[in-house]
Amino acid sequence: MKEVITTIVFLRWNDEILLAMKKRGHGAGHWNGAGGKIEPGETIEQAMVRECQEEIGITPSVYEKVAVHSFYEPHGAEQSKLVAHAFICTEWRGEPIETEEMAPRWFAIKDIPYDTMWPDDRDWLPLVLAGKKLVGAFHYDDQNTLQSHNVTEVMELP
Repeated sequence: MKEVITTIVFLRWNDEILLAMKKRGHGAGHWNGAGGKIEPGETIEQAMVRECQEEIGITPSVYEKVAVHSFYEPHGAEQSKLVAHAFICTEWRGEPIETEEMAPRWFAIKDIPYDTMWPDDRDWLPLVLAGKKLVGAFHYDDQNTLQSHNVTEVMELP
């Protein structure tokens, strides 16, 4: 099974969250946090900072890892596992900007557009916004339909 390690980060300011519309590639047309694959030699945190700089033009300075999720997806005859390290960022340098990859927008937490996000987001994002740390497993089919999931609250993340 092919395994890919990624990051995702959500900026939070009081009762608002920054989401970004993915404009191309995997997940295009979905609101999400900034993030992406870890490059060789990078730590998870270094990758998260770099992806934020590239995708929305900000540099995280105060952040916390809030979840580690495994996403299982079929790719032809092969199954892939994407491991996402999720962060909430509360302080950063710069102002969010639109790039070729993403178009950021602030939402009130009570108005998060779950219907235009990945289906799993409604199963875990409200929990981390409430201060919980989570480990999750999400199984998708080849049509990007969530087939099953398991989310567990933990005291410490792996």
